[in-house]
Amino acid sequence: MDADTQQRILDAVDAGFEAQLATTRDFVAIPSTRGAEGPCQDMIGDLLRARGYEVDDWHINVDDLKDLRGFGPIEHDFSKARTVVGTYRPAAEAGRSLILQGHCDVVPAGPLELWDTPPFSPVIKDGKMFGRGACDMKSGTIGALYALDAIKAAGLKPTARIHFQSVIEEESTGVGALSTLQRGYRADACFIPEPTGGKMVRSQVGVIWFRLRVKGHPVHVAHAGSGANAIMAAYHLIQAVQKLEIEWNERAKADRHFKTLNHPINFNPGIIKGGDWASSVPAWCDVDCRIAVLPGWSIADHQKEILACIAAASRNHRFLANNPPEVEWSGFLSEGYELTDSAAPEAAFGKAFNKVYGGAVEDLVFTALTDTRFYGLNHGIPSLCFGASGGEMHGFNEFIDLESLKKATKAMALFIAEWCGVEKA
Repeated sequence: MDADTQQRILDAVDAGFEAQLATTRDFVAIPSTRGAEGPCQDMIGDLLRARGYEVDDWHINVDDLKDLRGFGPIEHDFSKARTVVGTYRPAAEAGRSLILQGHCDVVPAGPLELWDTPPFSPVIKDGKMFGRGACDMKSGTIGALYALDAIKAAGLKPTARIHFQSVIEEESTGVGALSTLQRGYRADACFIPEPTGGKMVRSQVGVIWFRLRVKGHPVHVAHAGSGANAIMAAYHLIQAVQKLEIEWNERAKADRHFKTLNHPINFNPGIIKGGDWASSVPAWCDVDCRIAVLPGWSIADHQKEILACIAAASRNHRFLANNPPEVEWSGFLSEGYELTDSAAPEAAFGKAFNKVYGGAVEDLVFTALTDTRFYGLNHGIPSLCFGASGGEMHGFNEFIDLESLKKATKAMALFIAEWCGVEKA
């Protein structure tokens, strides 16, 4: 691809950026928390149809996925769960095919009074767009769509098949991405524009979600000593898993990528519910937890370690020794992923990056996970993850930096053109 062609594409991104931001704002304004992603998928379907893509919009059947590698249990109403894929097909395929994927689900906003502006009323201020999902990762999804638009606006068309995929459940199980593979979508490479701060994810953790269901013995608080407090017993178990977290971080020092980080394995008791009355010793407590694992670590083996940790802690507790807690697997059962066997797409992206940013792209060792794992681990599809800079993901006042978004969109557009090939429209 010559310099003139590159510049036409870059100029087209600049020319379309205000429209890109307007579409991003509309997308962020949809409160697409778990189970409520339908309006986002409707919007994506409409955007793809308006651009002439073949649109495949289907309801996800969990029974089709439950035996596939990386499946995580679904606990909520899944009757409205959908995946949307838009496909571009050239008249004659000459380039290399590509999957572009983004997720439209977002995590809950939390207490609204702790946001400076309403989370689903996106605001642009000081070169940033604020709103839940603005960073993670609705701006990246729309950026990928406008990267394709820029190629067309430059008077070009890709010479390879492209699947633009909008998925759900990235924040809890990943079964949205898994559903595209079960449906039969494949390509020579995959690109996911998560917000990576302008770095390429080289290695990422996997995640296990589990729930501790702890029983107690309720009595009037006046006689608390004769009862068993389930909430306090749950804290006993949390402290035991914190010790396991320390052990796993010691183990992580042997990993060639994660040894460069301090404390890459993070354990998080994220939701706690329990008790029925302030003056009654609580009879129950449920704690939803998340813990990371590294690439190459067996999920089944580390589930066994969690169970053994909980069993050992229970044996050392006055009440739990005879009333052991239950452990439920409540979401992610996801392996870590290291980007390997990816020289060709990385070389193509390297050219795009150098044109936009200058120099070579830096690696990111990532202590969260992305959907790239499904493509790389399940089907050997090299899966690149690169995107813009932002902040406060999963927190208050989440934002995406707009200048970095424009640069990431330019890099995506040049990568698509380089990887897939382009010709005059």
